[in-house]
Amino acid sequence: MVYDILDETTIVPYLLSIDIVQRFFGTNNLKASEIGDGNLNYVYIVRAVDEPEKALIVKQAVPYLRIAGDGYPLSRERMTYEIRSLQIYNELISDNVPDVLYADEAMSIVVMHYLAEHIIMREGMIDAVVYPNFAAHMGEFLAQTLFKTSSLYLKSTAKRQMMGQFVGNSELCALTETFVFTAPYMEHETNEIDPLIETEAKALREDNDFKTAMLALKYRFMNQSDALLHGDLHTGSIMINTEETFVIDSEFAFYGPFGFDIGALIGNLVMSWVSHFERSKDTAYQAWILETVIALYATFETRFLALWKSTEQSALVEKGFIDAEGLNAYQKTFMHNILQESIGFAGAKISRRQLGIAGVADIRGIEEPESRARAEKMALSIGIHLVKNYRSMTSIHDLTDYLKEMK
Repeated sequence: MVYDILDETTIVPYLLSIDIVQRFFGTNNLKASEIGDGNLNYVYIVRAVDEPEKALIVKQAVPYLRIAGDGYPLSRERMTYEIRSLQIYNELISDNVPDVLYADEAMSIVVMHYLAEHIIMREGMIDAVVYPNFAAHMGEFLAQTLFKTSSLYLKSTAKRQMMGQFVGNSELCALTETFVFTAPYMEHETNEIDPLIETEAKALREDNDFKTAMLALKYRFMNQSDALLHGDLHTGSIMINTEETFVIDSEFAFYGPFGFDIGALIGNLVMSWVSHFERSKDTAYQAWILETVIALYATFETRFLALWKSTEQSALVEKGFIDAEGLNAYQKTFMHNILQESIGFAGAKISRRQLGIAGVADIRGIEEPESRARAEKMALSIGIHLVKNYRSMTSIHDLTDYLKEMK
């Protein structure tokens, strides 16, 4: 099929031409509404008019960056990588990713089951909703997806074959390299800097200690191919309720450093924590966020190590190569490096969201200018500290204890 950008009127006849979709609805009387609020793609909810509980999500990639418009070209192939990552995630941990009903690479479209009882986690956290199962679910998701796509689990050939499915996603990796690690800390046309924090932004542009630390993180991102990453894991790419947690929007999927996804998620939790100094002023909710950061990382670490200890042979460790004592010492150093890397990437994510394109609604959505600026300054201060000092942190508690001192 020739590629065509669909809209609310043309998407219905397109879907009705797909047998599995037509069988799902059992009717031709459908209505589509565009609901996407992301930076890259268009997202539609399609319902049966007579049975609105029957609904599917349809996501289409367009040949440009949606947030910037058609003047910023971007390959549609990103949808291919989302489809491939969703297929792998469904094999590894199906409870935490939506089912894919249909995919059309030529049209850059994926059709998924609608998570009717869930909301975007960022929206819930803005409203100070507690999610008691989130840390356990996402700690397990990170452990399973990172460990089982790495050389710690896979044989060498299998690892390289899986990596080969994602090597073409260089365009979205380049976006991250620009918008997370580079542009926000220099004069750049895409930056969106609150005039009330221009002094802080200018100081950061002249801070070579920060920039050299950021270069080290960027180099890791560009050159370290540990495991399959979601690539843009944050509270806006999670659908959730108090019982279930689903990861969505994995079009940035690529092979990268273990700590990147972990750090991205932790960084977004920290920004929510900051926002509630101005939003709810709910100290109990803020305490829950910090407890969640600790529980998330502890679950990841515990489950990752358990998976590793139950794996007798992999591309990295041949059976009989090293005794238990030696392997335990290696694993301890290995996990220490993941922790530090995660904290560093968290700092990068926090910093970039205050200065660059696509800030988070938790903070940029604060309406009162002075209040918003206070939150931006606090978040930026935290981000800078983490980028500069991640190598001195030895426990996730070092991060949360530092945050508690910010009060």
